[in-house]
Amino acid sequence: MGLSRRNFLSLTGVGAAGFLLASPLKNLQANFANGKSTASTKFGSLVPDPQGIIDLPQGFKYRVISSVGTKMDDGNLVPDLHDGMAAFPGTKRTTILVRNHELSPVLSKPLNPDLPKYDSLSPGGTTTVIVDRDRQLQKHFISLAGTNRNCGGGSTPWNSWISCEEDIATPYPPPGYTLADVLPYWGKVERKHGYNFEVPTTGEIVKPVPLVAMGRFRHEAIAVDPKTGYIYQTEDQLDSCLYRFRPHDSQNLQAGGILEALVIQDFPQIDTSVDLTIGKPYAVRWVKLEDVDPQHDTLRYEAQSKGAALFKRGEGICYGNGEIYWTCTNGGRAEVGQIFRYNSAQERVELFIESPGSEVFDYPDNLIVAPFGDLIVCEDGVGEQFLVGITPQGQYYRLARNAFNNSEFAGICFSPDGKTMFVNIYKPGMTLAIWGY
Repeated sequence: MGLSRRNFLSLTGVGAAGFLLASPLKNLQANFANGKSTASTKFGSLVPDPQGIIDLPQGFKYRVISSVGTKMDDGNLVPDLHDGMAAFPGTKRTTILVRNHELSPVLSKPLNPDLPKYDSLSPGGTTTVIVDRDRQLQKHFISLAGTNRNCGGGSTPWNSWISCEEDIATPYPPPGYTLADVLPYWGKVERKHGYNFEVPTTGEIVKPVPLVAMGRFRHEAIAVDPKTGYIYQTEDQLDSCLYRFRPHDSQNLQAGGILEALVIQDFPQIDTSVDLTIGKPYAVRWVKLEDVDPQHDTLRYEAQSKGAALFKRGEGICYGNGEIYWTCTNGGRAEVGQIFRYNSAQERVELFIESPGSEVFDYPDNLIVAPFGDLIVCEDGVGEQFLVGITPQGQYYRLARNAFNNSEFAGICFSPDGKTMFVNIYKPGMTLAIWGY
């Protein structure tokens, strides 16, 4: 079965614009709510990989295009811990991948000292990988250096990558904190962390400049609404909030903006992991945050004091179908994951999916709305790790299995032409291209 836009569109009944149909989306909610969602074999059963890397359905191929320890074009070695990633159009039908590396000073040594860095003691950052039309590696190099635990992120409509630090390390104990409070990072970093950084898809390496106005917290990922330029942000905490950044100039994020948190109208400080009804839309409002660059990890507390909803480990987030979707890895009564969606035009949020158990999906993390209309979700659970597809009709299926180890999948994205799916195995870090024929 060819992994192509034409074949998938004909299979799923997606319109020319690639959007899911509204009615089947409601079926998805209803099926999960009534416990009727069933496994699908949409692309067939997974076939064991003779190479022992990734199991895929019959008719699919893959190639490892960039793996940890390989020497890159700038002389550096590919860093480990491949995490969030996005694909952008390049020249001559190439695809440009910008990829995060979730490295911290307690795990890794800093990169080449000659690189322009935000913090010379911090090993995290991004690499840029250029793949030609035949899915062969053309070039790869460091594109952001000196940051910490670059976990998720997201692409912008102006073709840049926002890399998110899931870390609030500081070079000194903040007022009121003891040395024990900030270990193991104290003395191992030179600057405050917990910021977003913008990485263009052109050039070799950027001068790292933190986007302070977007907030200092344990960032996970971002998604941009192309209609408004607003940037939605998740936070990886058990009592996290959902944030919205309204930039003064959407293509110049350094110009600042307004940071807000989501409040569910009439339900201040609601615990969304247990207190929402699946498929029911709730009216929302947004509250402005003042101390966007706090000394402590307290941004969410300011948000919650103003009524912000609590989400249980907000992680992957994406834009699709005119809406924002995000995962809560530990959310739900079974504590194995939820997916929310937000409609900005209607100012409504709803619990879109709640996993009834690990057999459906187990700790959902990165996700994307695929060109063929399904949600594709990366698992970060216990034991075997899968890429899970969820159809508009409310069925789920396993699109891939990590046959190499039990490390999570991450960085799911599609080439601009929709014919190639890219995904990372987190550790040992490797990036794969997947397609049909």
